[in-house]
Amino acid sequence: MTVLKTSMRNFFAHKGRMALSAVAVLLSVAFVCGTLVFTDTMNTTFDKLFAATSADVTVSPKNAKADDRPQTGKPETLPASAVELARGAAGVKSAEGGVSSSSVTVVDRENENMGSSNGGPTIAANWTSNDLKAMEITSGHAPRGPTEMMVDADTADKHDLKIGDELRTIAVTGDFTAKITGIASFKVTNPGAAIVYFDTATAQRELLGRTGLFTNVSLTAADGVSDEQLKQNVAAKLGAGTYKLETAAEAKDSGRDSVGSFLDVMKYAMLGFAGVAFLVGIFLIVNTFSMLVAQRTREIGLMRAIGSSRKQVNRSVLVEALLLGFFGSVLGVGAGVGLAVGLMKIMGSMGLELSTDDLTVKWTTPAVGMLLGIVVTVLAAYLPARRAGKISPMAALRDAGTPADGKAGLIRAIIGLVLTGAGAASLYAAAHADKASSGSGVLALGVVLTLIGFVIVGPLLASGVVRVISVLVLRMFGPVGRLAERNALRNPRRTGATGAALMIGLALVACLAVVGSSMVASATSELDKSVGADFIVQSGSNDGRPIVPQAAEALRKTPGIAHVTDYKSVEAKLTTPDGRTSSEDLSAASPTYAQDLRRETVSGKLSEAYGKDAMSVGDKFAEDHNVKVGSTLTVAFKGGRTAHLKVAAITSDDTNVDKGAMYTNVTTAERYLPADRVPQNMIMFAKAEDGKAKEAYASLKAALKKYPQYKVQDQTDFKKDLKDQIGQLLNIVYGLLALAIIVAVLGVVNTLALSVVERTREIGLMRAIGLSRRQLRRMIRLESVVIALFGALLGLGLGMSWGTTAQKLLALEGLGVLEIPWSTIITVFVGSAFVGLFAALVPAFRAGRMNVLGAIASE
Repeated sequence: MTVLKTSMRNFFAHKGRMALSAVAVLLSVAFVCGTLVFTDTMNTTFDKLFAATSADVTVSPKNAKADDRPQTGKPETLPASAVELARGAAGVKSAEGGVSSSSVTVVDRENENMGSSNGGPTIAANWTSNDLKAMEITSGHAPRGPTEMMVDADTADKHDLKIGDELRTIAVTGDFTAKITGIASFKVTNPGAAIVYFDTATAQRELLGRTGLFTNVSLTAADGVSDEQLKQNVAAKLGAGTYKLETAAEAKDSGRDSVGSFLDVMKYAMLGFAGVAFLVGIFLIVNTFSMLVAQRTREIGLMRAIGSSRKQVNRSVLVEALLLGFFGSVLGVGAGVGLAVGLMKIMGSMGLELSTDDLTVKWTTPAVGMLLGIVVTVLAAYLPARRAGKISPMAALRDAGTPADGKAGLIRAIIGLVLTGAGAASLYAAAHADKASSGSGVLALGVVLTLIGFVIVGPLLASGVVRVISVLVLRMFGPVGRLAERNALRNPRRTGATGAALMIGLALVACLAVVGSSMVASATSELDKSVGADFIVQSGSNDGRPIVPQAAEALRKTPGIAHVTDYKSVEAKLTTPDGRTSSEDLSAASPTYAQDLRRETVSGKLSEAYGKDAMSVGDKFAEDHNVKVGSTLTVAFKGGRTAHLKVAAITSDDTNVDKGAMYTNVTTAERYLPADRVPQNMIMFAKAEDGKAKEAYASLKAALKKYPQYKVQDQTDFKKDLKDQIGQLLNIVYGLLALAIIVAVLGVVNTLALSVVERTREIGLMRAIGLSRRQLRRMIRLESVVIALFGALLGLGLGMSWGTTAQKLLALEGLGVLEIPWSTIITVFVGSAFVGLFAALVPAFRAGRMNVLGAIASE
């Protein structure tokens, strides 16, 4: 009980000094809890949606997938007879055929896309009684004929649509227009899909190509019949294995699986950044308690002199850490819920709608947050607590505040150097690996070892690096600069730990900057070397949406074009001469594709791969299956007939564009596939007539003006788009890393604040002998700057070594150009100086306000 009282007295006596450490715990816990609440809320939203839209039992075509966008542009179907058969099964109260397609685009009179801006699907369907489970008509009426349609209320609100407006629906079967006669509102949250409804006959004809077909059958169970029993009855009626049958619960799980991978990637990525923030926070907490213990050396010595044991002193410091972790974690849990709501608002502005009505806070979320916050804080305080326990009673006779660790220990330095050397060796081995898969594990080991090594050897590096930085930065400020340098060097362990916190975040920034820039440079170089086409046409959202035939035809009729190349992806099973069978995607293209994409061949001629019943394979596939030019492969086209194709060329896989692709003529694929199973173009290429590139570019854009879902790009546009996509991804990552950098800045602030308190008497003496307030504030600011630059120098150097090694592995996958983004590196380094200045504002202000006599009289 005495230990607890002492700990609580010390904790609340130094609550101001604990505040910044508590903020670090708060931010880290908030990020973890916010991530969990946000992803749980998204899961709840989708679960409610899938539960509301699922029938008791749903019958679908055997090959249908929840997340599938068919390459033909038309969904898998089942005949109307299946509806009648299912209706006759025992326990069926009602059966209704449904039509649904997500391979459509809906535009208004100005050709503005009415679809979601966040990549959510645009769904066209027939209006059925099953839809009434999730929606209700709030205005007008349901569609009654081929010229009528209904839209969801969210889409209507976003695009200011009203009853009477005319919309054009673009499907693979053609374009058709209809007027809005009704608006339906979701009873649950719509995450962002745009939905339009038609009557059943219109939906069948315009989306599927003819009547008498459905994409699913919705069955309602009679009273007293369970979903499982109904499923068994219907399966017996339709024939086992003929169709895919799912109960409402299974449909919900299937829908969750279709979005689960996206949610998991988001969840674990954000938790990873929270882990980085926790790691940085550890340095802040260690520094805080180390300095508090140093400042209370005399006090602890007196406690030892009057009978306190080492264990009691140790326990006292750990109890303070426990209190810090508890209060920081409690506030962090609350802040995490607020962060989740903020993320929901941000996603809402991007088109992904989430409602606070679905806000989900599971009991495990605060439990995990509290546990992490408290455990991390107590572990971080363990070493300072042990150091406090070793203070002897004789310390009561010495001056308080004497640093106990003026120099980094020899053993610590040796361990740090050994780990750093082992990490460097791992990075070297990764850079010279033969395969990216094997090298990635060695790279991860090298990253971990060099990071830990730099952290441990930080005090040793501080002594040398700070002196170098001081010569370049501080000496120009005269005596004040020298004082700042000596203050930074006074306790190398503290300087090293403070700089290491900033080092971690900036190392990740530098690594990603190098990797991102190298990816852009490599892809650009590859495009310059291999792409011969002048123009590339594909989905504007890069979602693999096929190009509808009417848009493809408009491209072919464009004036000023020398040729247009079709490019389709065809699923097939290949049987090689060694008897092995594998599922592959064949690239079925026009012969002109050999001009549009220059591919190096290992043997044979690529142009001959576009001959009758011919194809090419990549050299890795050829090596693995002992395939040579002249070999014949048995190719079973999915949904079509089996062909025997002769290998006319083997292409080199030493590329990043179409790596491993197998080419064949589009007419070959069409010969072995039924007309309704031939995939639509996934991408198209065009070459301008000589001297008409500018005119052809304008003509292509004009030809596709009616189809806003596609974009026409020349090579310059394509490279810019690639750079922008990688840049956007990096910006998101930098934004998440900003949390770790904020915690590191708090660490600098805390170190300086506690250092000022520790040097109270010294500051008073300096003021007494003539140091002005302005000079004192400048000294503290310069000390902060040199610590920040020290951390930045280590972080950027470490990050560039990681990024360079990662690029060497990427080179094995075709990304062979290393580019160091010096502008970014220099900007970050210079920005670190401003970070140091910002971090020193409050500590410098407080030091400048000290009363000289009071400071001199303090102990």
